[in-house]
Amino acid sequence: MSEQEAGQETFLSHLIELRNRLLWSVIAVVVAFVCLAPWAKDIYHLVSQPMLAQLPKGGRMIATGVTTPFFIPFKITFLAAVLVSLPFLLYQVWAFVAPGLYAHEKRLVAPLVIASTVLFALGMAFAYFFVFPVVFRVMRTFTPEGVDWMPDIGTYLSFVVNMFIAFGVAFEVPIVVILLVRMGVVSVAKLKEMRPYVIVGAFVIAAVVTPPDVTSQLLLALPLCLLYEAGLLVASFMARSKPDELASEYQKE
Repeated sequence: MSEQEAGQETFLSHLIELRNRLLWSVIAVVVAFVCLAPWAKDIYHLVSQPMLAQLPKGGRMIATGVTTPFFIPFKITFLAAVLVSLPFLLYQVWAFVAPGLYAHEKRLVAPLVIASTVLFALGMAFAYFFVFPVVFRVMRTFTPEGVDWMPDIGTYLSFVVNMFIAFGVAFEVPIVVILLVRMGVVSVAKLKEMRPYVIVGAFVIAAVVTPPDVTSQLLLALPLCLLYEAGLLVASFMARSKPDELASEYQKE
């Protein structure tokens, strides 16, 4: 077999593996959705509670679309299914890239999958329990006299999804920092030098993805900065631990 044919065969095998892992990921999400579907209305009610709690007395959310009352609860349920399947989805990603990793890097797969899932869920919980009440209270406070504040459930879903993703991804910052240092892409010292740029970037990101009020922007920017520092702390500890052992593993492999 020629070198070109071997390369093509390897490329095809990677494509087949990628297809299989995507297929298993889709199946996992579908199974989770089917299991959660009977409770679609309850899940929607749970997600809508931060908004309902801040509406004026007797206030209600509205649906302006003909099919919106039917589809919105199921869309939220689908997102819940993705969240429930997240550990399995992350495992599929790590398993796909694992063959190209060193032995000591493969040992990080399980802790990183667990940590990534927990941090993403913590980000969503932070948005749900702390950010939403503050943001909706600010919106209610600045609603002009004579205006009935009755948010559309479709618009509310878009807002909630954007905020969940923003805070979920933001809480993954320590994982990104640790990976960059662990893979040797950048040193801890260099990341510390970049701290002022990270702080500015955090406030820029917060200004883009959150509503245009200072409170909600601070609620995203400050955790981003703190999580970056947490990532640096863990990465510094890992960089100091067992450097000789890591070097010997590289030599063996």
